[in-house]
Amino acid sequence: MADLSQLVKAYDVRGVVPDQWDETLAELFGAAFIRVTGASAIVTGHDMRPSSPGLSRAFARGAATQGVDVTEIGLCSTDQLYYASGALDLPGAMFTASHNPAQYNGIKLCRAGAAPVGQDTGLAEIRVLVEGWIESGAPASTATTGVITQRDTLEDYAAHLRSLVDLASLRPLKVVVDAGNGMGGHTVPTVFEGLPLDLVPMYFELDGTFPNHEANPLDPANLVDLQQRVRAEGADLGIAFDGDADRCFVVDEHGDPVSPSAITALVASRELAKHGGKGTIIHNLITSWSVPEVVRENGGTPVRTRVGHSFIKAEMAKSGAIFGGEHSAHYYFADFWNADTGMLAALHVLAALGGQDGPLSDLVAEYDRYAGSGEINSTVDDQTGRLAAVKDAYEGQEGVTLDTLDGLTVTSADWWFNVRPSNTEPLLRLNAEARDEATMAKVRDEVLGIIRG
Repeated sequence: MADLSQLVKAYDVRGVVPDQWDETLAELFGAAFIRVTGASAIVTGHDMRPSSPGLSRAFARGAATQGVDVTEIGLCSTDQLYYASGALDLPGAMFTASHNPAQYNGIKLCRAGAAPVGQDTGLAEIRVLVEGWIESGAPASTATTGVITQRDTLEDYAAHLRSLVDLASLRPLKVVVDAGNGMGGHTVPTVFEGLPLDLVPMYFELDGTFPNHEANPLDPANLVDLQQRVRAEGADLGIAFDGDADRCFVVDEHGDPVSPSAITALVASRELAKHGGKGTIIHNLITSWSVPEVVRENGGTPVRTRVGHSFIKAEMAKSGAIFGGEHSAHYYFADFWNADTGMLAALHVLAALGGQDGPLSDLVAEYDRYAGSGEINSTVDDQTGRLAAVKDAYEGQEGVTLDTLDGLTVTSADWWFNVRPSNTEPLLRLNAEARDEATMAKVRDEVLGIIRG
């Protein structure tokens, strides 16, 4: 019997194929998705992994047994599936394991309008149904089987994204794009078509075995090829996408990485300008101090949330926010059904750079104001005990405040740090920031000393 506790995560379904799940199980998930959402029709899409087409079609068959029509958009990025869910007003299922290695696959689920389905919004109920059917047999089919049809949404997706950014004053730019053999190789040529860009493609061949490097730009090792190519080409910038192309990472003309916090601040300023200098911007609690500062300077209201897309999207909906950003390079737009799209963030960067004469390094310097540690993971035997030790070390210190919105955040006038436990591994994650590099290093090392004993 499949162990769904290892397969059904907080925000999605994800595991090794066929060891942890297969097409038989995917069909059950399709039927359960219909039962839980009550949908009368759905849309599905999949990435380039070898197992994705079969899993996606099995899910569609399962949904069709419940009398529901299925629109298959085929090969797509995750944000292209969100586009289809929003534009067609249908619940959706995206088959991808994002940046995970080739043997993995998964399902990202959403309700109509790209509203996320997580543990608290339907995923737990889906798991219960599937577990029941594994024990007692497949669910009964309806009298009428749904119809499965195909539809190409790539051109419409690209046109929608371009309609959300003013690209009229874009000067010619040379841009290197590393798709990592992922879905960016499918979407970038169509989205960038007709723009004054000298595009240098890297690893655009769709290959779910990832022959060149993992499609995870959050790991600096996977940016090395892009950085070298940007320097060799004398390009204006480089852009890297993860496997399902919902996140984008940027390097400047020197090949130096631009922090996602700086991109968040840059895009926030542009979205606020678009909305007359008013609006709420969401940022998670480990983005840089620069983000809320830039938001306030541009007339907006910053709102701080826990880490994780479900918290960002929930707060976006609750507050009517126009934009949200995370340290992990997820960017959320009200104009995109509050869903995340790295491609739209990339277009904003291109428009900002191409709308003035200076290099990207000068442009982002305005938004990159502090010294950050990046996320540092430590394996620990006792997450709770180590976190308590950190709290004990700083509690009561003069000029220091503590909060527990997500893990522990400790803040002073010149620095802050956050320590959060991983939900899935015996890890504590540290992020630290300060007004200068020396102070950041001192705080980082001090906290790591406590965490690691």
